[in-house]
Amino acid sequence: MDYTRFTIAYWCVLLAALLPIACAALAKSTGMGKPRKQGGFDNNDPRAWLAKQGDWVARANAAQANSFEALPFFIGAVVIAHQLHAPQGRLDILAVLFVTLRVIYIAMYVAGLPTVRSAIWSLALLANIGILFIGYR
Repeated sequence: MDYTRFTIAYWCVLLAALLPIACAALAKSTGMGKPRKQGGFDNNDPRAWLAKQGDWVARANAAQANSFEALPFFIGAVVIAHQLHAPQGRLDILAVLFVTLRVIYIAMYVAGLPTVRSAIWSLALLANIGILFIGYR
C-alpha cells in the first residue's frame, strides 16, 4: 500500500513559511520591553512603528515583506513537483537549497549588503524555477 508521507520538501515549505515571522520578530526585537513613550514597540499600531524605524530594523522588516512575496511561488513549485512525481531526492535537495539561500538572503539584507543580497535572491529564484520544472517530462 502506498502511504503519503511528509517529505523534506514539505518540511521546507513550513520553514519558508516561518521565515517572514522570524524577520518580523527580528525587526520588532529592538522595541520589545521598552515603553512606547520611549520608542518601544507599539503593538497598537505596529506598521506605523515599523515605518519609523531605520537601519537594520527597517531592512529586517523589508526582508519580512520579501519573504512573504517569495512564499507563494515556492509553495506552488513544491506542490506541482510532487504532483508531477518529480524525483524526490532532487526535489528535496532543491527545496533545502532554496530555504538555505533565503536564510542567507535575509542575513545579507539585514547586514546591508545589497549586491550580495541580490545575487543570493537570484540563486534562490533559480532554485525555485528548478523545483517547478524538475518533474517536467
